[in-house]
Amino acid sequence: MNKGLMSVDEALERLLAGARAVEETERVSTLSATDRVLAADQRSGMNVPPMDNSAMDGYAVRLADVDSQGAGLKVAQRIMAGSVGTTLAPGTAARIFTGAPIPQGADAIVMQEHASVEGDTVTINEVPRLGAWVRKTGIDIRNGDVILKAGIRLRPQDTGLAASVGIASLPVRRRVRLGLFFTGDELVMPGDPLPPGGIYNSNRFTLNGLAQLTGCDIRDYGIVPDSLDATRAVLRKAADECDLIVTSGGVSVGDADFVKPAVEAEGELLLWRIAMKPGRPLAFGRIGKSGTSTAFIGLPGNPVASFVTFLWFVRPFVMRTQGITDAAPHGIPMRADFDWTDADARREFLRARRNDQGGLDLYPSQDSSVLMSTAWSDGLIDNPPGCVIRRGDMVKFLPYAELFR
Repeated sequence: MNKGLMSVDEALERLLAGARAVEETERVSTLSATDRVLAADQRSGMNVPPMDNSAMDGYAVRLADVDSQGAGLKVAQRIMAGSVGTTLAPGTAARIFTGAPIPQGADAIVMQEHASVEGDTVTINEVPRLGAWVRKTGIDIRNGDVILKAGIRLRPQDTGLAASVGIASLPVRRRVRLGLFFTGDELVMPGDPLPPGGIYNSNRFTLNGLAQLTGCDIRDYGIVPDSLDATRAVLRKAADECDLIVTSGGVSVGDADFVKPAVEAEGELLLWRIAMKPGRPLAFGRIGKSGTSTAFIGLPGNPVASFVTFLWFVRPFVMRTQGITDAAPHGIPMRADFDWTDADARREFLRARRNDQGGLDLYPSQDSSVLMSTAWSDGLIDNPPGCVIRRGDMVKFLPYAELFR
């Protein structure tokens, strides 16, 4: 039983309800707009293609002149892509190349494979149908069509589409300013000597990397000493400079856990014990005065739990703050090539990777302290509470490629 624990879905719903999209926008060159969030619908100011053009290398003809196989026509002009021909006279053909405008009077293209040429005469070996190999004006995009909707993260093909209709710059939302800091006197940075009882701060690297993948403007405040005053001071500074503050560790109720009382002193805090493994507890609140406050999410200090909860909670929260409405991760069904009989009463996120047989292998240890499992795997299995998995069962798999965007 999960008495006293909040479900993952309820926690995510409550969290996203507190997300406020940044309102500031800026215009950026379409060439550099990839991975930014579009702030307004984009309409085409032209037809694509802008004129009827040839879909093949061949010959532009009038069907009235080629009503039977073997018809011969004088090749009167040559039309390359980027040039414009003259009106096609009766009894003539135009040598034409892919993408070139169809000359006035022509109503079909004969593929060059279906024609033979001798001197300036082309013989039509296969009678074309009306409109054969003619790309009509606006068949791709019509003037006034919405080609890109606001609230999408622009992909390379999206910026290419904008460029294809002559859009040189795009309105995008300002990047979300995300503040990170890490608590614990035991934390040591790689490169420094490791004292007795010390541990290297892997979470700083993992969470910075994840934040980079979400497209944030990151403010890293480093390791904060275990003291209430120090924690309150960095919270105030981050609240002045950021849209969202994310911490790792210190949100429990131990004697050395100062994040919880610091947040309560500087704002308001909700501490949720969530029915997920790995992942509890998770803290959500706001720092500062109502109306101008900054969102706060406190993640567990356990490295795997911190990794999973960032993907499941912080990532969609950032997406909503960026103005992206479809923030929930989407899984795909895949076959389990393993047995998992140690089902937990909580919802589990199991580290797994695809194999050459089209199924999933499970990392040998699913202990939440084993950070190697996150590097070995290429995704998470979203396993419902109390669900035993047998070899051959279909499971819900979330590839990191889906979660790292």
